[in-house]
Amino acid sequence: MEITGIIAEYNPFHNGHLYQIKKIKEQGESLIIAVISGSFTQRGEAAIFDKWQRAKAAIKSGCDIVLELPFAFACRSAQDFARGGVTLLNRLGIVNQLAFGAECADLSILQNIALQLDDKAFQEKLHAHIASGLSYAQAISAALDLDSEIAMLIKQPNNILAIEYLRSLHLLNSPIRPLLIPRQGSGYHEEEITGSLASATAIRHALYRKENLSELKAVLPPASQELTRQILTSQLPQMNRLYLPLQAKLLTSDLSDLQKIYGITEGLENRILDHAKTADSWQKLIQAVTTKRYPTSRIARTLLYLLMGIDKDSIALFDQTGPLYARLLAASPQGKTILREIKAKSSLPLITKTSQYLTTTKRREAQTDLTPLEQMLRLDTLATELRQLTCEIKSPRNDFQQSPIFIR
Repeated sequence: MEITGIIAEYNPFHNGHLYQIKKIKEQGESLIIAVISGSFTQRGEAAIFDKWQRAKAAIKSGCDIVLELPFAFACRSAQDFARGGVTLLNRLGIVNQLAFGAECADLSILQNIALQLDDKAFQEKLHAHIASGLSYAQAISAALDLDSEIAMLIKQPNNILAIEYLRSLHLLNSPIRPLLIPRQGSGYHEEEITGSLASATAIRHALYRKENLSELKAVLPPASQELTRQILTSQLPQMNRLYLPLQAKLLTSDLSDLQKIYGITEGLENRILDHAKTADSWQKLIQAVTTKRYPTSRIARTLLYLLMGIDKDSIALFDQTGPLYARLLAASPQGKTILREIKAKSSLPLITKTSQYLTTTKRREAQTDLTPLEQMLRLDTLATELRQLTCEIKSPRNDFQQSPIFIR
C-alpha cells in the first residue's frame, strides 16, 4: 500500500482538496498523511478555523493522519514552507510519494526548473535580481532566462510551490516520488465563488462578507459545511485585534531589538515604525509598508515575528535543524493503525501530548535554557494563543489540553 504525503493549509478544506484526495486514490490503494499549517498561514494570516477543526474536517474527507507543520516553517516564504513540509514527511520514514497540485500539467517542466535553482551561477543572478526589486517568481524567470510561456507558469502560486517541493526532494535525495495532480477549477487568487471548485480565497471572502453563503454548500464537503455553520454563530478571526498589541510592542522595544527580528533588513524597522504612527489598522499598516521590494505577505509575516519576538538567530537554528517533531492533530481508524510504524521508523518523535515535551512553566524560561525542539514547539503554542486573540469568542482548545482527534 502506498503512503502518500500532502502539504497544505486547508484554510478551509474545500472541494479542490477533496478532488486531490480522490485522484490520489484513483492511482491505487493509499493512506494519506497531510502536513498542515497550524494557527497561522504562509501568508501571515490567522487560519479561519483552528488547526484541530481543520484537521478533523480533513480526516472526515479522506485523509488518514494530519500532522502540524511547525510555525517556524508554516509562516514563511514558499521556499521555506515547502522545505519544512517535505523534510517532515521525509523524516517519517514511511512516505512513498508526495502529491501536490499545480497549474502546470507537465511535471518535467517543473522538475527542470527545480534542478537549476541551486546552481551557484543561478543563485548569484537570482539574488541580484531580487536586490533590484523583482519578486521571487520574477527573479527566477529573469535568472533562468525563461521564454515567456514558461515564465508565466512560474508566476502562478501552485506552480511555485510545486517547484519548491521538487527542489526539496532533490536536495534531500529523498526516495519520495512526486505525484503531480493538475489543479482544477478557480485560480488560487480568484475572489468569487464559481462552480463546485472555488478557491479558498473566495470561500474566506464569502464568510467574512457573509455573502453568497448559500453557495458554500456547493464548494465545501460536508465536514467543512458543518464548520461554516458553527463559525457563523460565533466569530471569525480578525487580524486587526492584534494591532494594539503590535503598537505597544513597537512603542516599548529598543531599535536594536527590532533589528534582530527575522525579516527586518535594510532599515525596514524604521519604515514600520514611521507608518505605525499614522496607520489605523493592521491591514492599513501592511499596505503602507508594502513596496515592490517588500511584498504584502512578507510584511504580514514580519509583523507576526515582531509580536512573537522571533529573531534571526532562532530562524537560522531552525533552518539548520529542520522540523524536530511530528505533532499529531488527528487520525482516522486506518491512520491510527500506522502510528506505531511511524514511531518505529521515524527519525522524529511523534508528539501526541505537548506537556511531555514542553510545559507552560518552561515555555516562559529564557530561550537559551530551552532545547531547539522546545524552542520550536514553544512558537507553535504561542501562535495558537495569539490566534485566540484575533477571535472575540475564545476557543477552549489549546496545545496543552487538547488531545489528537481520533475519528471512529
